[in-house]
Amino acid sequence: MLEILSRLLLSVDLFATGIRLGTPLMCAGVGEIASERAGVVNVGLEGMMLCGALGGALGAYATGSPWTGLLSAVAAGLLAAALQAFFSVILAVDQVIVGVGLNVGSLGVTTYAARVVFGMEKPQLAGFAPIQVPGLSDLPIVGGLLAQSAPAYLVYLLVPVATFILLRTRWGLALRAVGEHPEAAASAGISVARTRCLAVLLCGALAGLAGSFFSLVQLSTFVESMTGGRGFIVLAVVIVGRWSPWRAALAALLFGALDAVALRAQALSVGLPYQLLLALPYLATLVAYGVSGRAGAPAALGQAFIRD
Repeated sequence: MLEILSRLLLSVDLFATGIRLGTPLMCAGVGEIASERAGVVNVGLEGMMLCGALGGALGAYATGSPWTGLLSAVAAGLLAAALQAFFSVILAVDQVIVGVGLNVGSLGVTTYAARVVFGMEKPQLAGFAPIQVPGLSDLPIVGGLLAQSAPAYLVYLLVPVATFILLRTRWGLALRAVGEHPEAAASAGISVARTRCLAVLLCGALAGLAGSFFSLVQLSTFVESMTGGRGFIVLAVVIVGRWSPWRAALAALLFGALDAVALRAQALSVGLPYQLLLALPYLATLVAYGVSGRAGAPAALGQAFIRD
């Protein structure tokens, strides 16, 4: 048993896989923080990530370039986010209902579009390979951990940039004001609707980018419903991270590590049912929801704003 545990937990490949699996959660988490800081609960995050996965696959399939696929994924996420912003912000429809509808609709649309373009075959896409950092890739432990894709390094830069924008810029101040007290923000001349729409669109762009990791980095193909509920895990990442990009990034890596443990445990045949191992990240999500609650959430989170 001790030997199995050591092989399961004490492995550079395990931590490298955890980082790779946690990176898309980190990317979408930063976008969700922007949306929730503005007062919009983006339950449709799963659908946006799925649209991004298909958009990335279509772009790479059509051009043979993964970078074009990356841009297509961002565009697909923006399109899905525009629907969320229009209904939940402009029309003031219940945000949770809009998000659920977006998730269901995205599943149907992506499945239909994938079958029309790819048929029943899994396309082979030009994806992103891990980058070997010169001078560091040969180091015993660090080299293996740093062998990540180019989009992953963009996400790592995104965390400090998002923190600076959120806490040190005028737009970040307006964003937080809209999420805490939209009436006071509107009295100060801030357009609540415009600020919330921009935040949701930013969330959609990053969710689309996160979705492209599944089709262009992890698998280099597209599979129906391939995000597998990761959008809901991102919601837990934001709550555990207390709406802070840095803490959410650490929470994302933790959930990624749990996912990696589940995959490695299956490969090592530890004697547990594989269904239980696959459910490990989602069980952790339920625990995170129950333990963290809404402490520290923006005061106007989930509340529609209609100016008199």
